[in-house]
Amino acid sequence: MYSDLIFILFISIIISLSFTPLTIFLAKKFRILDFPWRAHPAILHKKPIPRAGGVITFLSIVATYAVFVLVNADVVVDKHILGILLAGLLVVVVGVLDDKYDINPYIRLLTNIFAAGIVVASGVGINWFTNPLGGHVILDSIIFRFDFPAILPFGFFAGPHSIVPLADLFAFIWIVWVMNALNWSSGVDGQLSGIATIGLLALGIAAHQYLLSDPNQTAVAVLAFISAGAFLGFLPWSFYPQKIMPGYGGATLAGLLLASLSILAGAKLATTGLVLIVPLIDGAWAVIRRLLSGRSPVWGDKEHLHHQLLSFGWSKRQVAVFYYLATGLFAVIVLTLNHEGRFFAIAVGSVVILASLITIARILHSGLGSK
Repeated sequence: MYSDLIFILFISIIISLSFTPLTIFLAKKFRILDFPWRAHPAILHKKPIPRAGGVITFLSIVATYAVFVLVNADVVVDKHILGILLAGLLVVVVGVLDDKYDINPYIRLLTNIFAAGIVVASGVGINWFTNPLGGHVILDSIIFRFDFPAILPFGFFAGPHSIVPLADLFAFIWIVWVMNALNWSSGVDGQLSGIATIGLLALGIAAHQYLLSDPNQTAVAVLAFISAGAFLGFLPWSFYPQKIMPGYGGATLAGLLLASLSILAGAKLATTGLVLIVPLIDGAWAVIRRLLSGRSPVWGDKEHLHHQLLSFGWSKRQVAVFYYLATGLFAVIVLTLNHEGRFFAIAVGSVVILASLITIARILHSGLGSK
């Protein structure tokens, strides 16, 4: 199976790497650009940069997945994967509009909510999660069952369905949160693409480890490796000096894939949570910081970790590589620890990262940080 995963990984890389220049050309032609003089506090570049990187990333994923299905005639595309791809299409389309017209952040948040709703409606839910003190916390004790008739639009939703209030609510919150956190961690050239690639590869490897006990993990591993390839192929074009930006569509697509696949992979939230612990804690601190200062949590600022590291004199390349190393380190940790070890690592890592964020902020506000 690993040979098949490596094959589709490279197919996805080649498609993304080869067609990103066309995306750059079209973005320039239709002036889908991020202008440095627009009113946004988090802008770091000095000249217009093409956006809409989410388009080529998504198309690479869909094209590679189509090739995989055509080559493997016995593969049945289930409603969960189609639901994720449909939600991905939504965020990419809205992402292009945002890249062109700078949509209000509340509309972007509403888009994330709708996208998460599509995924949950396709049957993706957190039915249980591991209790770090032992056993499992069950969330599917209350279930409402019903059938969707085949005449409804998007016929892949037809058939038996169920509403599991707690499971669906937890999944919904998790997906929306990861989408937003990844979007906030896309401020430096190549930052988002590297994080997404490492996170998706870790999730794909974790799913592959359980193939013998759970054959359903095949679909997760396949989509994870394909998606990793799409972001990896995009990386050379987005690394410093970036020729194109992932934009809202690319960043939220990464969050959508990571969050949704972590649920399908057998509630591997601890796996994804640890791999993405830096952007997740940075995002949580951003929300707390903005609320405490009386600002809206959805409006951007220049106080994320990557901004603070730049204020200390780090280069954009150094910041991006730092995120790669941190994400890669936690990926290795999560793939070698058991459940209890992962929860312990999350607890310790969260405290260390949050303490570091607070300390860095205080140093900068006191004027000790270099500019």
